[in-house]
Amino acid sequence: MDRDASSRRRAAPAPATPPAPATAPAAPARDTPRSPGGPVARGTPASATAEAPRAGMGYVDMLRGIVEDAAVGFAVLDTDLRYLYVNPHMARATGVPAAAYPGHTQHEVLPHIRRPDQVLRDVIRDGRPREAIVTGRTWVDSPYQVREWRCVYHRLVDGTGRVVGVAAVGLEISEPQQYVYELERAHRRLALLDSAASRIGTGTDVAGTCRELAEFVVPELADAAGVELSPPDTASARRTPTRLAAYATRPGLATGLAALDARGELVGWPRGTGTRRNLAAGRIWRRNAITTAQWRSLIPRWAPARACLAARVHSVLLAPLVSDGRVLGILLLARAGDSGPFSNEDATVARELAARAARALDRAVRFEREHTMALELQRALLAEPGQLQQHAGVETTARYRPADDGSMIGGDWYDVLALPDGRTMLVIGDVMGHGVDAAVAMSHYRSTLRALALAGLSPRRILRHADRMVADSGFERVATCFLALGDPDVATLTYASAGHLPPVWLTPEGEMQLVPVPVGPPLGSGLGRYEQGVAPERGGVLLLYTDGLVERRGEDIDRGLARLTGLSLCPTDPLDKILDTVLAHLAGGSEDDIALLAARAVHG
Repeated sequence: MDRDASSRRRAAPAPATPPAPATAPAAPARDTPRSPGGPVARGTPASATAEAPRAGMGYVDMLRGIVEDAAVGFAVLDTDLRYLYVNPHMARATGVPAAAYPGHTQHEVLPHIRRPDQVLRDVIRDGRPREAIVTGRTWVDSPYQVREWRCVYHRLVDGTGRVVGVAAVGLEISEPQQYVYELERAHRRLALLDSAASRIGTGTDVAGTCRELAEFVVPELADAAGVELSPPDTASARRTPTRLAAYATRPGLATGLAALDARGELVGWPRGTGTRRNLAAGRIWRRNAITTAQWRSLIPRWAPARACLAARVHSVLLAPLVSDGRVLGILLLARAGDSGPFSNEDATVARELAARAARALDRAVRFEREHTMALELQRALLAEPGQLQQHAGVETTARYRPADDGSMIGGDWYDVLALPDGRTMLVIGDVMGHGVDAAVAMSHYRSTLRALALAGLSPRRILRHADRMVADSGFERVATCFLALGDPDVATLTYASAGHLPPVWLTPEGEMQLVPVPVGPPLGSGLGRYEQGVAPERGGVLLLYTDGLVERRGEDIDRGLARLTGLSLCPTDPLDKILDTVLAHLAGGSEDDIALLAARAVHG
């Protein structure tokens, strides 16, 4: 039903004038009058006609008058389905003079009408009357997009029983059917707008949202579509700049409109044109039946304009993407070939669709901007493995792996700080949440811990003061943290935990052991009472990590820890190789960021 309705919407315009009347047929014999009953009369013996009572001839005249004056279409066709007669109503309804019908088929006289000819042949074959729906366009202007008739067909035989043709009676039902089509079209449009919410803006990236919008409107609303965005960092006194972000066409146009696919290029709508004024004001711009000269003025570059002409693109509709009063870009729709022009209803649907898509696009733009800011901040705070501050006697390296989809930047961090008294601070932490706020919180915690460590405090006192300082400041994002201080003078490692997972010790013998750590509350809770542990430096590698390495949705944390401690690693391998091996085995399927820090004592 939808495809039929789409075909009706995109039907080609009818020729301007009907065919010329056919040459008038020769005058029929006296015993074969060309009338609604012509075929029957033609087969009637002349003597029978001459002897017919005058009252009988009155009935023939009366029937002729009924047919001639009827408000329904009436036609007689021969066995080859060529017209023998049409009544005046049918001639008026189709715009073709009655004299143009005899001797011609329907396709010759009414090429835009679709009639099930097989139904007529079946009537001729078995004599059983049948009904059929005839649809299409005639040579007469009509308020209906498609005209329809409910037709009944009867077989005609002469006095000898010979089949001579078929009679057709057609009642136009365009008006009620138009109402049905409008209801169906309204239902489709509502369904289209309703489904837009679930199909546009499913992700958080701008490019994906633009692509979803362009693909969503093709082919339901347009044959080709593009989404152009206004870069925030560009301006021009002569043009309104946009950049093509997404493009889609129906399969038949993909090659012909290849020149329009200029994704990434900066284009503009000329100053002073109605296009630019409408877009700047957030209004729909529409133009149908575009000429060659208009194409050249609409598209400054000739190659795309020529591609539009070659692909028979005749109508364009531009819908501004407006959110909170800001024009984010343009939704460009085009129709080509036999598709119909853009109607007022199409413009209304495009406006509503663009408004809904703009909200999703605005969210994606804001998120992408925040994501970029958070990423830059995180990169500034997290030193590259080769840039970690090293200290005599300690070798360190680190890794940071974002979540699989890369959609959110978390608050995971690591830090290495060489202290003036010869000790080395190792930190791994995880701030609650994601985005810019989490990155800012990460910076705050990192700076606080560094300042307290430089004051010469022990791990448990560092955590206690950090917890109180964060809680008193009203900072709302708590963080887990593991902090260790390595002292080469006494060959010990002193450590404390604020709600963080225990580190793993890769022993010189190659065993993976969880380090028993007394756990205190997360930083920022204000409950700061922390205990610390002390372990002798005994060789091997200390591995610190965040929960993204071992946690999986719907799984107990012990299973993740078991996977980590079950790894087979060589303690003498380079630290980079050890961390890469850990990530290769455990990072897959993680829905959270992962931070890793490895440290090894170096003697002599």
